[in-house]
Amino acid sequence: MMIPCVLNSELVALDAWGSPEDIGATTIEGPIAVSGKFLIGGPDKPVFGGLYAATRGTYRVVYAFHEHATLLDGEVAITDEKSARTVVYRPGDSWIIAKGTDVTWDIRSETIRKSYIATTIDL
Repeated sequence: MMIPCVLNSELVALDAWGSPEDIGATTIEGPIAVSGKFLIGGPDKPVFGGLYAATRGTYRVVYAFHEHATLLDGEVAITDEKSARTVVYRPGDSWIIAKGTDVTWDIRSETIRKSYIATTIDL
């Protein structure tokens, strides 16, 4: 199976996941609606991935998994709370966030969408 995840193109319908609180985060400024689709595995598996989207706002989360992601749509500033480093991401930009990292997401566009692969396996 091959599922394209291309910039600025909604090829896969996403499921409503609720608010940041429903995925283990804390809303700082919102309301924020999150959605996604698991394309491989799921949160009960050691490796999973798919698509994730969120609306404008700010939330804080401690990562429960290691993640590599690429932003497909929108603009988001992600701050590593420990180092206070903020990086602004736009379509085509990627990041790696390690399990246990405390970050703040500042979604600056109406929506963002990313593709990602994640693992809960300690590296």
